[in-house]
Amino acid sequence: MASSEFKTFTRDEVAKHNKEGDLWIIVDAKVYDISKFKNLHPGGASVFFDEDIAGQDATEAFYGLHRHEVLERSQYKRLQIGVLEGEKSVIQGQVAGQLSKVPYAEPTWLSEGYHSPYYTENHRQFQKAVRKFVDDVITPDALARELDGKPPSKSVLEAMAQMNFHAMRMGPGKHLKGRELIGGIVTPEKFDYFHELIITQELARCGARGYGDGLMAGSVIGLPPVLNFGNEELKSRVVPDVLSGQKLICLAISEAFAGSDVAGLKTTAKKTEDGKHWIINGTKKWITNGTFAHYFTVGCKTDDGFTVILVERGEGVETKSIKTSYSPAAGTAFVTFDNVKVPVENTLGPEGGGIFVILSNFNHERWVMCCSAARSQRFIVEECFKWVSQRKAFGKPLHSQAVIRSKLAAMVARVESVQNWLENITYQMNNMNYKQQASKLAGPIGLLKMHATRTAQLTAADAVQIFGGRGITRTGMGSFIEHYHRTVPFDSILGGAEDVLGDLGVRQVIRNMPKAARL
Repeated sequence: MASSEFKTFTRDEVAKHNKEGDLWIIVDAKVYDISKFKNLHPGGASVFFDEDIAGQDATEAFYGLHRHEVLERSQYKRLQIGVLEGEKSVIQGQVAGQLSKVPYAEPTWLSEGYHSPYYTENHRQFQKAVRKFVDDVITPDALARELDGKPPSKSVLEAMAQMNFHAMRMGPGKHLKGRELIGGIVTPEKFDYFHELIITQELARCGARGYGDGLMAGSVIGLPPVLNFGNEELKSRVVPDVLSGQKLICLAISEAFAGSDVAGLKTTAKKTEDGKHWIINGTKKWITNGTFAHYFTVGCKTDDGFTVILVERGEGVETKSIKTSYSPAAGTAFVTFDNVKVPVENTLGPEGGGIFVILSNFNHERWVMCCSAARSQRFIVEECFKWVSQRKAFGKPLHSQAVIRSKLAAMVARVESVQNWLENITYQMNNMNYKQQASKLAGPIGLLKMHATRTAQLTAADAVQIFGGRGITRTGMGSFIEHYHRTVPFDSILGGAEDVLGDLGVRQVIRNMPKAARL
């Protein structure tokens, strides 16, 4: 019901309804009759009388305890009976598809009055369309699946496929040729890494970490080896199914015995006597999307060294869900291969050349994680700025305390440094061929991921302190803070642990030190 259709009341009229069986309150110039609801209130009916808000303006009390979206729920909307005469509502929730006006809630290039050397008008049009799609289609499903632990809904994956999101998440390349990208806003030839960065960062805004991985994150890291190293028959059979969202693929490298130490993997692949098949035995652990994947891009020990092979789910392939501290929506799995028979045509790249196949994908995988980590951290900064502005302590807004402002300053510095470094590297990716990227960017991307995930954990800890008990509560005001604090360690492990990636970056520096350099 529009506000013009409601009755109007004066504050004096509302004040008369302050009794047990006749109880009205005001929230943001809207009048609510809570006479029947008061006994259903989670905090009990007494709060309306103890806080002396019966018949009064409860706006400040409400927003000190509840998120704005509570008022948007149908059961609470029905309680509104009118509006205040001569007054207008001033509080508005985030409108789907629109930019936030909270300072530092958006990266600089999206903030009003700021400029960027990296993004074109096409990027801006693209971002607007992606955000609208994410807010309308993905976010509602994300919040629901985080609660029930189920994988992303098939309808969402299919809707993404219609816009060719799955294909765009693989980055620029030949696989985009002939496709209409998000309604034709960008052509396949013009699609670049900044377009892909936008997709990844908009997806991160839903604030549901496990769901984000469940949204075919396994395909982002599992399909490129097929695209780049599979034979034509294999690609024609597998790629269309994955990019259409009908089947899922995952990357199965890590084991209980070895993670970053790829050379220490124990899963084996032995050829049959006729040389036409591989027989694969072994286990993989912490495999994202493994529980519901149809294909597995598997790293195996072979007689020639290390080989990557595409395995289809079938006889001898078993997956078990691993309980983690984020969400079963990610499909994290323990995978067992028991005498699995696979055609040799499923070999990706040369036999014994698996290290190159896997390393070729690491830069892009880690860069994607940096994109997500930067935007997730920014989302928490926005939550904190909103909270300190509406929460009062000792009779003043929370931001009146210097210690709170100090934490916010550190948060802003961290997220801005990550985003700006990320955009610089993305620009380099746009202007380097693959060989140059592999030579020059492996170290910087490793260092950036280390920096992004370390700063993220600091921000998560600060956010909990700012929100207090709400920051460790899974519902209510601090629900996103609790979720972020609980799930942020995953980013520091996936794609390579922080110390390993930091060492990678420094070793690349040492390798390129000029011999003549001296103090």
